[in-house]
Amino acid sequence: MHLVGPYMTTTNYRKSNKTKSRTKNQQLEFEKSHRDYNKGMKRIHAHDQMMSIEEYDLYVRGMWKPKATKFKEYKPTATFTEERKQYPSAGDGIGVAFKKETQKYTGTLITGIATMHKSNAVPIINREQAIDIANMRRN
Repeated sequence: MHLVGPYMTTTNYRKSNKTKSRTKNQQLEFEKSHRDYNKGMKRIHAHDQMMSIEEYDLYVRGMWKPKATKFKEYKPTATFTEERKQYPSAGDGIGVAFKKETQKYTGTLITGIATMHKSNAVPIINREQAIDIANMRRN
């Protein structure tokens, strides 16, 4: 990169003029945008968000601080109680069903495992199944 003089800077030393007055056309456009803003707030039923022209001016310039809103605390006017009858339980507390026996493989049914297609393992129960699977692999 070449060396350049002090006239080339990335810092902006100019101050912005926040109190700059608007022209007549700009003022009319500003008032129209204020009306449109309030109209939009009415349309969405946000009446508490509507602003005066001075507040809207601060809002547009980024200097507006929202008003502190106070929320009303909800207090019920009447208390409702529900009366329910207590019905006794049908059982005597012990239980009404039998426990299912756990299933366990004893190792007597399946005699082996064969491979039918690629890595498809098939359980073999008897000798005839083993012969059938062996014949299928050869065909």
